Amino acid sequence: MMSTKTRLKISAKQRTAVGKQASVLRRTGVIPAVLYGKKIKNLNLELNLKEFEKLYSQSGESTLVELGIESDRTRTVLVHEVQRHFLTDTPTHVDFYEVDMSKKIKANVPLRFVGDPIAVKDLGGILVKNLTEVEVECLPADLPHDLEVDISGLNTFADFVKVSDIKIDLQKVKLHISLDEVVIKVAEPRTEEELKALEEKPEGDDVTAVEGVVKEEKSDEAGAEGKSEEKAEKKEGDKKNEEPEKKK
Repeated sequence: MMSTKTRLKISAKQRTAVGKQASVLRRTGVIPAVLYGKKIKNLNLELNLKEFEKLYSQSGESTLVELGIESDRTRTVLVHEVQRHFLTDTPTHVDFYEVDMSKKIKANVPLRFVGDPIAVKDLGGILVKNLTEVEVECLPADLPHDLEVDISGLNTFADFVKVSDIKIDLQKVKLHISLDEVVIKVAEPRTEEELKALEEKPEGDDVTAVEGVVKEEKSDEAGAEGKSEEKAEKKEGDKKNEEPEKKK
């Protein structure tokens, strides 16, 4: 976890362009954003896209960030939601949530797997990750960036790692999951018959939505701004793809 001295920082400016006008900002390498939190008025912001992408690659949504807003005081925030362009995956809008350092928060923290399990290296087994993140509750200062999971002890197909094996100070950080939950294990390699069956009928991936830090209520205008702009861009793209076929 990063200390206050080494905490990530980013600068922003207050934004007057809203709605469709915000799309003009993106063409200049600027991304619109909104800041909200308990007992504060929503604040429309703009920031440099490249600076934000660099920040987000390090912070994700589980690391405290110092947000400087022109002459205003520095705010301690979490990146709460990032909306992206439906084709390019480029960030189009960012939600920042200002935290109260004296109040506990909930957040989904990613798991970081380390080690070289023998059951995979020597036995040809397949890692099966039942969890890739866990929900925690703690004071903002105690929020971990990620949680390390040591998998070097997976020597046989009978071995597994449970939530209770994760090294974390449970006096400061509460886990909203059973300590007996299996995090990761190693499955035996598939037989030739099983592989052939998979080729004939591929298995579909089970994709589920993952929710980050519990959201506070924000105004309809702030919450819908990025999404409405995204829909407008998608609609414009669809029209271009629906041009009538030229007559021969």
